[in-house]
Amino acid sequence: MEQRLNEILREALEKINQNDHTLKSLEEIRLAYLGKKGVLTEVMAGLRNLTPEEKPVIGQKINVIKATIENTLKDAKTKVEDQELLKLLESEKIDPTLPGLKLPTGSIHPLNQVIEDVEDLFLGLGYEVADGPELEKDLYNFEMMNIGKNHPARAMQDSFFVDEETLLRTHTSPVQARAMLAHKGKPLAIICPGKVYRRDNDDLTHSHQFMQIEGLVIDEHITFGHLKDTLLKMVRHLFGNEREIRLRPSYFPFTEPSVEVDVVWTKADGTKTYIEVLGAGLVHPDVLKMGGYDPDKFQGFAFGIGVERIAILKYHVEDIRNFYTNDIRFLKQFRGK
Repeated sequence: MEQRLNEILREALEKINQNDHTLKSLEEIRLAYLGKKGVLTEVMAGLRNLTPEEKPVIGQKINVIKATIENTLKDAKTKVEDQELLKLLESEKIDPTLPGLKLPTGSIHPLNQVIEDVEDLFLGLGYEVADGPELEKDLYNFEMMNIGKNHPARAMQDSFFVDEETLLRTHTSPVQARAMLAHKGKPLAIICPGKVYRRDNDDLTHSHQFMQIEGLVIDEHITFGHLKDTLLKMVRHLFGNEREIRLRPSYFPFTEPSVEVDVVWTKADGTKTYIEVLGAGLVHPDVLKMGGYDPDKFQGFAFGIGVERIAILKYHVEDIRNFYTNDIRFLKQFRGK
């Protein structure tokens, strides 16, 4: 039987080592020698006729032959697969000189372009960008901004309340309140971009949702001159280095004194006019106190600008609703701006 096993091994290796194999022919060899009806299976069936002394010797030799055939088949199969892969690659060559596919690409939304532009300016001036929740507490949205429960200024900000103490924020000022508490009486300089909500009828210039960017600086020895210089830098960054501003007295509960800021605008006929773009002022002492600051030691200034207002002026858009209708024809105009 041992001689028979040697012959089986020799025959199997000769067949496997031929050079014209395919995966199918190798599988046929495997079945012929290692399958359920293969040669080695038949030999193993004859083990029952051997003496107890011969069985372990022949059984071990069968296992060695089986492993040798399996490993040789594996190597031959790998070689055939490599050859077939090379043939496939040869038949599927890519011409790198062919033009590529043109995939549609989007662009940054014009409102986000304005926000990113303003962020770049103020980050360069040493400010931090702060964020907060759009679903806000009355405490941060109104009370810490010096707008008490029965304050008449609340009527100017018709609001979407979820319950008596929770609403969709009407401005990004609550981010300022949270930032003051987080800084625990230390100086800060932040801008707060984000979406805000007011119960308003949508038309060419109004929307129930819109974007704001507010700024807040608190430190010792802050003056109105610092505020004016900051506003001038921002306006000239947005509209050109020759742009001038006009400050008009106004009223906001959270600043004192307060101003409206107008930008000088040249009409098509060459005449000049003023367009209101934002509100600002020195932080009210009561707001400083509620934020954890000593108003006798610290002063601050704040400003708030409407992103849509800037985008309308910057890109000559006639209807604020265009920013929110997701019309691809409209948005395509702002690629690369």
